[in-house]
Amino acid sequence: MKVAVIQGGPSAEAEVSRRSAAGVCGALRKAGHDAVALELGAGLAAALSSGAFEVAFPATHGRFGEDGCLQGLLEIMGIAYVGSGVLASATGIHKVFAKLAFAAAELPLAEQVVLRAGCDPEASAREVRERLGAAVVVKPASQGSAIGVTPIHASDSHDALVAAIRGALAFDDTVLIERFVTGRELTCSVLDVAETGGLRALPVTEIFADKADWYDFASKYATGGSRHRCPAELPAELFRRVQELACRAHRALGCRDLSRVDFILSEESTGPAVTLLEVNTIPGMTATSLYPEAATAAGIPFDRLCDILVRNALERARAAGAVAAVPIPT
Repeated sequence: MKVAVIQGGPSAEAEVSRRSAAGVCGALRKAGHDAVALELGAGLAAALSSGAFEVAFPATHGRFGEDGCLQGLLEIMGIAYVGSGVLASATGIHKVFAKLAFAAAELPLAEQVVLRAGCDPEASAREVRERLGAAVVVKPASQGSAIGVTPIHASDSHDALVAAIRGALAFDDTVLIERFVTGRELTCSVLDVAETGGLRALPVTEIFADKADWYDFASKYATGGSRHRCPAELPAELFRRVQELACRAHRALGCRDLSRVDFILSEESTGPAVTLLEVNTIPGMTATSLYPEAATAAGIPFDRLCDILVRNALERARAAGAVAAVPIPT
């Protein structure tokens, strides 16, 4: 099968995307496919049109690649593609809109305040502290990989919070500020394809950020920046609870094929509490990425995972009549 693996673009996460694309291309070639990396940009439509591709595999992160724009182009061109559609992608990347979907599904969330461009950072910082307390996390609404995110600890000054708000507004015109929930970092990957039995949660992973006090950009992507334990060491009932919440979050956004759902596990007076942080509709596929690791732990090697995903995408498009019938190689 000829597969276009789409990478890069204008996002701040473009270089990470290219590393993901390299991993996907290698896995697809190992599985016997003709995988070609294409750059997300003005020439993408022409490259897709001239390349006789049967399936596209977005390995893009952030603006234009993960927010529904690329997915809309592929829909218009009638090209089968891996991953969530336009609406789920656009909702998932926008932390504020995603939280509305999660709240409607009665998923456990941290308390939050939303700020918009044009707000007074000084006054907003005072309001945040009154409503959420001194320890918060400041996030641009539509960035991934912890770009523009600043944790504010209880010991940090009012000026530090003001600076964090200004910094987040430099990345986005909407900023989400959440109460800082401390605890264990967990993530649960979701695989949603017929070949492996439909919607299922892969083993839960615990993340240890060894070189930082939180899971920042360097912890995610630098070699040695973090350690993962998969499966996470959790009581069986709690392990299943995290998996159930991951599937519910995947459904709440209307995701398809794959996603990765991030959580914090904290200890409250009533016992362990799981807080949903976000859903990644295009999980990273680099050498240090969590999704391939969880799939491997579930007995699905990376090359087979990528093979399953492209076959599933083509079958879905054929069933919908979106592409011409193309024999699927066995």
